[in-house]
Amino acid sequence: MDSERDILAVADIARKAGKAILEIYHTDTAQWGIQQKDDHSPLTLADTASHRIISDGLTHLYPEVPILSEEGKDIPYEARKNMSRYWCVDPLDGTKEFISRNGEFTVNIALIVENEPVFGVIYVPVTGVLYYGMKGQGSFKIAEGRIERIQASASNDPVAVGSKSHKTVEEEAFLSSLNIRNVVSIGSSLKFCLVAEGKAQVYYRHGPTMEWDTAAGHAIAVASGAPVTNADGSAFVYNKPRLVNGSFVCYSVNLRHKISMLSSGV
Repeated sequence: MDSERDILAVADIARKAGKAILEIYHTDTAQWGIQQKDDHSPLTLADTASHRIISDGLTHLYPEVPILSEEGKDIPYEARKNMSRYWCVDPLDGTKEFISRNGEFTVNIALIVENEPVFGVIYVPVTGVLYYGMKGQGSFKIAEGRIERIQASASNDPVAVGSKSHKTVEEEAFLSSLNIRNVVSIGSSLKFCLVAEGKAQVYYRHGPTMEWDTAAGHAIAVASGAPVTNADGSAFVYNKPRLVNGSFVCYSVNLRHKISMLSSGV
């Protein structure tokens, strides 16, 4: 990737997808075409409109790079196991937040190279804020036309960030073991962004997510200095035979020792 040119190009695609999402978001819910997928998660016209824009945009710019998208055609493992580089896309992360109209949904685009997210873009349509991160170059936030470098940071009174729609007793127990009392709930991949910009120090997720739910946030968090690992401390890799993730943790480096001690018992 030619970093500056490609960052701008992918960011533009994410913004166009976000614009299409907002056009539907600001209509009556009767026009959203809400359906239920096989896994019982919701699907709206906004999901499919965003998917189409992202797929068309990425294919036009990078025809040689495959796309794995939540709303795209399933790619069997036998066909994708040898993909050394591909886009991992969630056209609308936080569909439940979209439906509840709380604004906490995102457009997620990540580039996976050798099973590792090396570049990620997260766009927040309601606020117009865009986050991106690239391996070896750091993470950044663009808001109101200003760009700033963001970095995960330590705190003497660490804050945890958790899901609005998927809370578990295991997550509460994990945070209690770290003596973390302050917990902020927020939807979608914004949890990774809060850790990446130092507004939170840990994000622990117990239970399943899909690879497209985490890829962009993973790239941004790691580029900001916040590791992302499986809950047992092992490497969190992509393009697995099953695209379902297990439990994972994203954290500021000052918590590494405590989390390492906990991981063996998670």
